[in-house]
Amino acid sequence: MIPPFPKSVLSIDFGSKRIGLAGCDPLGITVTPLKPLYRSKFRSDLKYLRQLCNERSVEGLVIGLPLDDKGNPTLQSHICMKYGTRIAIELDLPVAWVNENSSTWEAGKKFNIQNDRTGMLDSQTARILLEQWLKEGPNLQSLSTQSKINSMNKNP
Repeated sequence: MIPPFPKSVLSIDFGSKRIGLAGCDPLGITVTPLKPLYRSKFRSDLKYLRQLCNERSVEGLVIGLPLDDKGNPTLQSHICMKYGTRIAIELDLPVAWVNENSSTWEAGKKFNIQNDRTGMLDSQTARILLEQWLKEGPNLQSLSTQSKINSMNKNP
């Protein structure tokens, strides 16, 4: 697989309580875990993410999808895709979906994080997703106009 062209990207690991975040510089050299976002209402989450994207000059989103061991969608992956699509549309940013199967386990092992309630594990997971994306892709894709219309009609 050909790696994507590096750019400033925000990686997102959606959870029910927190959103793990990581970013990279425009050259894709340095990947940094960022302060996790404690989930609130969609509009509050969006406001924070918009501000973060503006501060970091983000050009795209990498979003983790919790697929099963065979790479098939799960209930949680559908929830993440719906939420991620809404975020990408609202921020008007292209997105790449990355399989996050076992990434939380990997982050816990790699960074020796156990029983974390601070969100550090969530952001380290987002870091691993971003590192994976920089090596393997896929390329960022703009959401189609039809996807935008469908998403807005389902989520007023």
